[in-house]
Amino acid sequence: MSRIATRLQALKAEGRKALIPYVMCGDPTLEITVPLMHEMVASGADVIELGMPFSDPFADGETIQLAGERALKAGTNVRAVLQQVARFRADDSDTPVVLMGYLNPIEKMGYESFCREAAEAGVDGLLLVDMPPEERSVVAEYCDALGLDTVFLAAPTTVDERLESIARATQGYLYYVSLKGITGSGALNLEEVSDRVNHIRTLTDVPVMVGFGIKTGDQARSIGATADGVIVGSVLVQAMADNAQTPEKIPQAVGSLLAAIRTRMDEK
Repeated sequence: MSRIATRLQALKAEGRKALIPYVMCGDPTLEITVPLMHEMVASGADVIELGMPFSDPFADGETIQLAGERALKAGTNVRAVLQQVARFRADDSDTPVVLMGYLNPIEKMGYESFCREAAEAGVDGLLLVDMPPEERSVVAEYCDALGLDTVFLAAPTTVDERLESIARATQGYLYYVSLKGITGSGALNLEEVSDRVNHIRTLTDVPVMVGFGIKTGDQARSIGATADGVIVGSVLVQAMADNAQTPEKIPQAVGSLLAAIRTRMDEK
């Protein structure tokens, strides 16, 4: 059983919902990434989504685009991301880590080499936003052999036939994008999200995580009433941007935001 499945099953047994923060690796420096990851775990993170910077992040809004630019400027590349995961694993063998990014840098490195080095570093899953389920075959042989979960996205506009295809391909969890558009966009309609998650549950028993637009503990708690967990990204990345000139303050800034969300999610 993968680390992701183990963690999500344990949370379900406890009657708790997953809190999954997303941050960009190497933003604004590579040196801050591992301390930040440890602080997020201490603040209540159950799984970490770690962004891999890419020069053309078409699915991301301005906040995360700028984070990627800062990370690239700091010298962050695919191998540097894997090195940070390996450093994190030296002190944390339990928290699942999912890498989120785009296919191009991985294709350039070579799918087999990337998957092998990712597994060796301690990565648990891949979420490649421009890899549809039909193209999972490009990494399937290596991911399946190495125990790397492949996580896929579903959107508000995804039809049932497509949802079923996504559910068959996804492993670990299904990432439901709660808003139309790019990351950080729009206002969250909690009732619509709840209805959509309940509908997805009629099609699959894969754990459903909801991301995009979640910024507060109240939102996270409301979504957690139906979903298996929430993914929080842009609000954390913005806190990192606000402290880009003093990166030593980033772990505490992000940790405080996460701890407040975790507390609200766990309230009885």
